[in-house]
Amino acid sequence: MLNENLKRIRKSKGLSQEELAVKLNVVRQTVSKWERGLSVPDSEMLISVSEVLETPVSVLLGDTVENSESNDLKSIAEKLEVINLQLANQKRTRRIILHWMFIMIGVLIVLIFVMICVAGSPYLNWDYSDPETAVVGVAMHAFEFLFVRIAPLAFIAAIVGAAVTRNRD
Repeated sequence: MLNENLKRIRKSKGLSQEELAVKLNVVRQTVSKWERGLSVPDSEMLISVSEVLETPVSVLLGDTVENSESNDLKSIAEKLEVINLQLANQKRTRRIILHWMFIMIGVLIVLIFVMICVAGSPYLNWDYSDPETAVVGVAMHAFEFLFVRIAPLAFIAAIVGAAVTRNRD
């Protein structure tokens, strides 16, 4: 919610990410990360953002309540903590998805390799005088040729990827 509100308010004030970044003494990429929801400003920076945009912190955080107490640091800190927990959960979910994708890629590579070994290149005994058979045979040979050379590297990459993204908790 903070990211959407920040982007909407910044645009309504006619500021670019670069201009807002200059006023806050940060780099443009920082503002971009805030607006994409990849990170959140700390409480002091959030107050600076609200001052630059001339908008209450409660509005930036999505509150519609017009209560002066909502601007105190404790309330801001609680809301930032919730946002940080949401970002952490999103990151954990992405890591788990990547982990299982790497495992599935490794399993798929092993299965294809086993199928190639079991099949034993039957196309080598085909009659290549028929043009259609020749095209299919050449395509199968090209796939096998490339797969046998690329698969070991892809398999190692899948193992490394699965190891890097494993659960560290």
